[in-house]
Amino acid sequence: MNVLSLVIFLPLAVALGLYAVPRLGDRTVIRTWIVACAVDLALVIALWIGHETGDGTDGGAGVDGISYETNLRWIPSVRAGYHIGVDGLSLPLLALTALLFLACAVYSLRQTQQVRAFAALFLFLQTVCLGLFAALDLLLFFVFFDLSIVGMYFVIAGWGHGDRTRSALKFFLYTFLGSLILLLGFIGLYLGAEPHTFDMVELTRTPPLSGSAGPAALVLLAIGAGLAIKTPTVPFHTWLPPAHTDAPAAGSAILAGIMLKMGTYGFVRIAMPMVPDAWRRYAWVIIIVGLVSVLYGALVAFAQEDLKRLIAYTSVNHMGYIVLAVGAAGLAGGIDARRLAVTGAVTQMVSHGLVTGALFLLAGVFNDRAQSYDMGRYGGVARVAPAFSGLVVVGAFASLGLPGLSGFIAEFQILTGVIGSGGAGIVVAGGTAILGILITAALFLRLLHRTLLGPSGELTARVTDTHRSEFAAIAPLLALSLVIGIAPRFLLDVIEPVSALVVSLVAR
Repeated sequence: MNVLSLVIFLPLAVALGLYAVPRLGDRTVIRTWIVACAVDLALVIALWIGHETGDGTDGGAGVDGISYETNLRWIPSVRAGYHIGVDGLSLPLLALTALLFLACAVYSLRQTQQVRAFAALFLFLQTVCLGLFAALDLLLFFVFFDLSIVGMYFVIAGWGHGDRTRSALKFFLYTFLGSLILLLGFIGLYLGAEPHTFDMVELTRTPPLSGSAGPAALVLLAIGAGLAIKTPTVPFHTWLPPAHTDAPAAGSAILAGIMLKMGTYGFVRIAMPMVPDAWRRYAWVIIIVGLVSVLYGALVAFAQEDLKRLIAYTSVNHMGYIVLAVGAAGLAGGIDARRLAVTGAVTQMVSHGLVTGALFLLAGVFNDRAQSYDMGRYGGVARVAPAFSGLVVVGAFASLGLPGLSGFIAEFQILTGVIGSGGAGIVVAGGTAILGILITAALFLRLLHRTLLGPSGELTARVTDTHRSEFAAIAPLLALSLVIGIAPRFLLDVIEPVSALVVSLVAR
């Protein structure tokens, strides 16, 4: 079996194994889950190390920058295959996925409700997420895309709190509608290709619908809308706050840290290189959508009293920067600036996954202790839970883009690339986006003041410091954000070649 296939399907095999041995105790189930995630992460690290050299089959990148490639017949009548591989775009997201699922497994050591089903469902989700980021066939991509919706629906409905059934249903209906719209776009690409194919490598080499402005615009609209719902961007974001508020902490971490990236990843992997003419033509529409998401997400987050809803709206803000960056890559400005913008967008995907995943786990600590996310009911937590408070401080500063942490590296590249990619209009847009950073800084400082500092609140006495499992899950995510903020070259060296390739495909 190809190593990449092993990485993808190992979690699913372990999930099935949990039910094949019905007498396993809850602690054994979770320890098995942790070991499976740790082995999967080790395999992804091995993929990363072997990506640099080789012919693309048993190690390093081939002529398309794709390594560990497998292409098997699946549905030959429509030229759809089990085609997988990794490059500088997918590899960081595979690593992020493996790491964040491991963190959620460790965080769940204290889980007591339906432990076997909980672990099996997360292992299933891990396979689905890894499969999507490795997929090089549109139909295969769509299968994993849809299965992720099903898995998260059951996580929210089964282990959430509050109005979890309603939130799970809203999440499912919104995102399933987005997947159907996305499928229409994929069918448009298939019909426009000569010969017809769902193979993403072939569609990138020879973009369909070139010279057909109307059909290409419709295909981009379908793909863009489907991915925008998943990202989510304004105005397709309304499913996100209730889903996050009522999901369990580990579910929120995966939803924000991994599943939102399926939308932004799709923009870079599918929309930009496969309909490049339409992407250039409507670049300003994409830029405006991104800019609105940046400002709206920050402003609405600032108004929140519920900690989880605040973090959820900052995700709208941070995803908006990615959309802004990939939109700017379609302008006719300097090629280096556009490449920098795309590199920043991919770096932001990784940074947001690490930092926001950690923040949602930290929010879960509040709810685990006092069953409330209301910031007004806390205060002075730093005096009773110093280690926990330290993690919150690092997470907040990383999210607001403080230098020395990954958020700064990502946002600096995005803003520099955006401002350098066009004329006066894009300079104004980039300058306006800086307001989003200022508002985000204000809202996180407000969060720290209301929860960690000042006089004790009514629930402060119930907050105890992090347990070992919670600290072991959260601290490595923030530590890696610090490593990227100080020494990002190991990540940027992987991303930059594929960023240059994507920009060259859009510019052709």
